[in-house]
Amino acid sequence: MPPQRVLPAAPLRAIVAPPEVKEAAVSVATGEPYLPEDRFFDRELSWLAFNERVLDLARDPERVPLLERARFLAIFSSNLDEYFMVRVAGLKRRIAAGVAVPGASGILPRDLHEQILERVRVLATEQARVFQEEIRPQFADEGIAIVGWDDLDEAEQRKMHDLFDNRIYPILTPLAVDPSHPFPYISGLSVNIAMLLRNPATGGRQFARIKVPTNLDRFVRLGMGRFIAIEEVISHQLDKVFTGMDLVTWSTFRVTRNEDLEVEEDDAENILHALEKELLRRKVGRPPVRLEVADDTPDDLLDLLRDQLDVAESEVFRLPAPLDLTGLFAVSELDREKLAYPSFLPKTHPELAEVETSKPADLFKALHDRDVLLHHPYDSFATSVQRFVEQAAADPAVLAIKQTLYRTSGDSPIVDALVEAAEAGKQVLVVVEIMARFDEQANITWARKLERAGCHVVYGILGLKTHAKLCLVVRDEPTGLKRYAHIGTGNYNPKTARQYEDMGLLTSNPIVTEDVGRVFNHLSGMTRELNYRRLLVAPDGVRSGLLARIRTEIEHARAGKPAGIGIKVNALVDEDVIDALYEASQAGVRVDLWVRGICAVRPGVPRLSENIRVRSVLGRFLEHSRLYWFANGGDPVVGLGSADLMHRNLDRRVEVLVPLTNPRHIARVRNLFELAFDEATASWWLEDSTWTQRTHGEDGTPLRDIQDHLIQTLGARRAEQR
Repeated sequence: MPPQRVLPAAPLRAIVAPPEVKEAAVSVATGEPYLPEDRFFDRELSWLAFNERVLDLARDPERVPLLERARFLAIFSSNLDEYFMVRVAGLKRRIAAGVAVPGASGILPRDLHEQILERVRVLATEQARVFQEEIRPQFADEGIAIVGWDDLDEAEQRKMHDLFDNRIYPILTPLAVDPSHPFPYISGLSVNIAMLLRNPATGGRQFARIKVPTNLDRFVRLGMGRFIAIEEVISHQLDKVFTGMDLVTWSTFRVTRNEDLEVEEDDAENILHALEKELLRRKVGRPPVRLEVADDTPDDLLDLLRDQLDVAESEVFRLPAPLDLTGLFAVSELDREKLAYPSFLPKTHPELAEVETSKPADLFKALHDRDVLLHHPYDSFATSVQRFVEQAAADPAVLAIKQTLYRTSGDSPIVDALVEAAEAGKQVLVVVEIMARFDEQANITWARKLERAGCHVVYGILGLKTHAKLCLVVRDEPTGLKRYAHIGTGNYNPKTARQYEDMGLLTSNPIVTEDVGRVFNHLSGMTRELNYRRLLVAPDGVRSGLLARIRTEIEHARAGKPAGIGIKVNALVDEDVIDALYEASQAGVRVDLWVRGICAVRPGVPRLSENIRVRSVLGRFLEHSRLYWFANGGDPVVGLGSADLMHRNLDRRVEVLVPLTNPRHIARVRNLFELAFDEATASWWLEDSTWTQRTHGEDGTPLRDIQDHLIQTLGARRAEQR
């Protein structure tokens, strides 16, 4: 990428009070804000628009390397799987229950379901086209091929015969359907081979199914960048499986089921046991919500599948083989440097590097008198947050460690450090959120590991998920006990910390750390703590605190003082917050919303939202941080934390937002918003309910990639911060 122009630090009003901001648009007759019934964009359709932005990356050969484009196709598929398992499944439950109340967008559940299926059909077809017509031919140009059986030479076919005989056939479980063998249960997301067989002795026909093993590679490596789908290997050796039978026809199919957990927490005497029982129930009995079949599947075979699975015709998706493009994750990991993003190695934050010698940094020394604002993955997670927990575990002066864990890896050094601390006799409290969707089983496993090591493990508050990202260390120092804390926007997961964009605050500020201690007492002692001096804590304080700040900006605008709002989140759907933002826009407040995923706001609508701008950024790193900026009459209020602006986050989760007080940290967040909303930065712009990708200027010049820009300017920022 050619060198990018570095933006100078602009004055505050360049973001929050540009001269083109239009006058208030409240009703002349009543003075009340204008809030029409159709002011919300439907969240489910907005999510599909987000996944189309992921697909945009897969079809962008100029800005995205080839292997990364394949990876984005896999991400698109993975996202869509989860969407059907949770969101579409929930919608179908409401329809089955007879719910006929329209959602916030005014669309009835049944109509919304039809719109979703229609839109998914368009997107899935486009994904298949991108793979078949763009990625696959370009792979071939680079010596990478996903081939069929007929493309194999004799040596490769012999190799696949041996693989089948020695590795695949022994673990296959062929299931035939006849009067003594009912139609088998088809597990969700598995790739299956459906067959019609004929008995040569009787002429009778019967259905049979083979589940493609999930514990073998989805795409088998043939060597030299060549791959073949494992179902291709199996399907061309079915005569070995069904000996003595004639194969009439075969095809591949895949079922998506309702996989959302339904634990009755209020009735559960022990939520851990209740969840374990529900995980067992998840394996069977979940109704299908989608059926994918190869596009050459014969009608009679498809009719049989539809009838046995009880799937409506509108829920069937005919797609070119191979099905399930999440298998492209493995292909995208090929070691082809020129076809992937340039390598990037996170560096130690400059304010922590100052205390590095030949040994790892002494974080307690670094944090004794100042806060450190971290920005991952640009700042190393390993030498900051991970080092913070590891040093606390090994330090004899540390008396206690308290930690929230939402998602982490099974071999996490964070978990190992907590185990080490407990075994050394320190007081270790771990608040484990075992209800983290699709990570439930893994979380149960390492929660048990922590318990066995002597950690105090609690599972949060009944009826609330603990989503806050907190770590508190209590240390015995010569002047007395001193507390240190980390408050972040991302999970304590070293693996995703290299892939997700997140921010965090390391601090020993006594007011903040006392508040963090109150949060942990709230979580472990089941107290009803509401008195926080600095933190905003959901479910009681985040929505009300943000609404109060928005109202303050409205008052500043009406008084002619600097007013403006900047919000960066993954999702924005809360109606109360959106209505307040509409009111702010109508009062003349510039509102800048940086939203990665779902956004129910309709910006740029006359009278409603003319002062609201919405941008979305997607790239090599998953934009994940949540940031909040308020101009506050010229004395900005800025914070970060774990909360998105969704009902579940604000009402049914423990979330924490922390204000930033260091002027350099406030300026850092301000500069990020300036960069994201600068017209020279590539992004997606939302106007009303339509997203438009902007990658080039009017003169055809490529626009700045914000993540690449941050990587390139990292050295300059470190020099400035020293």
